[in-house]
Amino acid sequence: MPRIIQVLNRFVIGGPSIIITHLTKYLSPEFESLFIVGAKEPHEKEVNYIMKGLDIEMVEIKDMKRAINPILDYRSYEAVKKVIRQFKPDIVHTHSAKPGIIGRLAAHSCNVKSIIHTFHGHAFHSYFGKTATKAIIQTERYLAGMSDGIIAISKQQALELAHVYKICPESKLKLIPLGVELDPFNTNQPAKRKKFREKFMIASDEIVIAIIGRVVAVKNHRRFVTIAEGILKRTDKKVRFLVIGDGDAREQMEKDIEEKRLDYSYYPDDKRNTTIICTSWVDEIDEALAGIDIVVLTSNNEGTPVSLIEAQAASIPVVSTRIGGVEDAVANDISGFLVAPADTDIFIQQTLKLVNDPELRFKMGEAGRQFITDNFSNKAMLQNTASYYRQLIES
Repeated sequence: MPRIIQVLNRFVIGGPSIIITHLTKYLSPEFESLFIVGAKEPHEKEVNYIMKGLDIEMVEIKDMKRAINPILDYRSYEAVKKVIRQFKPDIVHTHSAKPGIIGRLAAHSCNVKSIIHTFHGHAFHSYFGKTATKAIIQTERYLAGMSDGIIAISKQQALELAHVYKICPESKLKLIPLGVELDPFNTNQPAKRKKFREKFMIASDEIVIAIIGRVVAVKNHRRFVTIAEGILKRTDKKVRFLVIGDGDAREQMEKDIEEKRLDYSYYPDDKRNTTIICTSWVDEIDEALAGIDIVVLTSNNEGTPVSLIEAQAASIPVVSTRIGGVEDAVANDISGFLVAPADTDIFIQQTLKLVNDPELRFKMGEAGRQFITDNFSNKAMLQNTASYYRQLIES
């Protein structure tokens, strides 16, 4: 039986954790898998709940953290090498930046037969300054040279990797879109909606607009606050805003909200009925989506945002900045609206179309569910990945 090691640096709420859990579990018994994971940051929430009943073998390397630390990174490198020597994998499959560096170097040092890396996103713009960004690009080019395959999760990302940033030749790329389990987002929706709205004191006639994900600079919650202010000024509808997630930019977001004199509460500490609520992390995202009417994303940089895929799977229309793999994840003008990052006013206008027109929300929501069913099924992702593993092992 072929053996696979999956390497991820943080087992926290977000697309990569869910995807890797599915790869580790559901490719069995054809592949025997081991999951290596690093340590989460203080503001992040673990997703151990998705591991219940899955019987997945996981090795935690606490020294492998998100931030660069030469001493801890070297320890992590040695720890990963130790696991590789013990498990003797046919493939080491790394995910995201830090695991991609440590995992691929360790696998190369141990002469692993096949090394694969998946870019769930990239840091080639909007994260760091010019010098650091240039170093990141050069590092990824070097690591791509020792990789047998690079997985891109969207057409746009593949284009950027091969032709914009020249990380690797197109021949080394494999396009495998993300997949989600659709059933949780289409069962018991009325009951879930009632439960979620009662918890956060949301009336049945209020329209809820939510942003879902880490509260960090690249997600640009400052833009979200500006959009919320613009919507409130231009409609007489009852509108509430939810920030589902947490992160080190929450303090700045709260300052922006205070400056605009908007009513706000951080739900874990302050359970009030306010115009904007930060729920922090929510485990049952299917329940949350059942209680939401519109999902927005205001990021400066994205891979393929799972929050938008899950929203559409739950029949919710979306509005997003047109960046990264978003164009592949949303059917523009069909299941939602895509807007250039600089066009905040257009973003407000497009969101207001959905606020003011319940029939449009329903129509786009239904189209979104069909779009995700056709393009982002979990079954297709698993089949494509298994086929790619076989191809690499045979060659």
